[in-house]
Amino acid sequence: MAREKKEKVRSLRYSHTAIGRFLTDKHTNRSVSGSATLLVFLTVFALISLFPVVFMVSNAFKPINELFIYPPRLFFIQPTTSNFSELFAILADSLVPFLRYLFNTLFIVITGCVGHIVLSSMAAFPLAKFRFPGSELMSRIIVYSLMFTSSVTAVPTYMIMSRLRLVDTYWAVIFPAFSLPLGLFLMKNFMEQVPTALIDAASIDGSSYFGMLWRIIMPAVKPAWITLFIVCFQGLWGNSAGNFIYSESKKPLAAMLQNLSGSGVARTGVVAASSLFMFVVPLIAFIISQSNVMETMATSGIKE
Repeated sequence: MAREKKEKVRSLRYSHTAIGRFLTDKHTNRSVSGSATLLVFLTVFALISLFPVVFMVSNAFKPINELFIYPPRLFFIQPTTSNFSELFAILADSLVPFLRYLFNTLFIVITGCVGHIVLSSMAAFPLAKFRFPGSELMSRIIVYSLMFTSSVTAVPTYMIMSRLRLVDTYWAVIFPAFSLPLGLFLMKNFMEQVPTALIDAASIDGSSYFGMLWRIIMPAVKPAWITLFIVCFQGLWGNSAGNFIYSESKKPLAAMLQNLSGSGVARTGVVAASSLFMFVVPLIAFIISQSNVMETMATSGIKE
């Protein structure tokens, strides 16, 4: 009896751990060995996915002689911060101040992301909650438009911006961000999950369509538009806008740091440090909002 009690207590403690819950999940048909194999498989692929990040961080702290060692080493031998010191020195001696590049980037990113979320939500609301002639066709067009990459639409986008005389302005980058089909597709799918009874109740209370959207729908689909903000943020943060902006005082930070890569072999360490800087900011934004992103993925297949 004493041994049975000890085994029972041990199994209860084991089931309360994260790995224990994964291996003994009652809601799946997997055996313990199958769950263990899946855990090992996911761990291996997680380490493979983490490899480029570790390599990039290590390169940022490598001296110049270690960056050209063949075969390349994953970790640094003698870490140094000289790459970051040289990067800050270059930014300080630039003809255009660093804060100007940072302002250009933040203005493009914030305006583009907020405008994209607002316009996508306003367009997705009638498609998700109302039926009108052509609504099904428009929904299919949205899905088909997801197949077109930015390289396919680059020439038409430039022609439109040129006709509107917006080339060499911030809006040549911001306006195309407004029309990304991913936002409309994501917001439409999540708005379809909001109970229609809430819309009917708000209509009976005399609420306008804008009131329904901003007071009922948007709080209900908060994980969706936060996820959309992160995706849009990552795209605009790393956009150098080289096809649209030519004035140095209007270029974003990514364009300035991208110019460093053409400065010769001597600045390879500076390029590694700037790559880490451009990576860290979107990573921090994702970490802050990761709970909402995970909630979006978990509920993306649920329908009313």
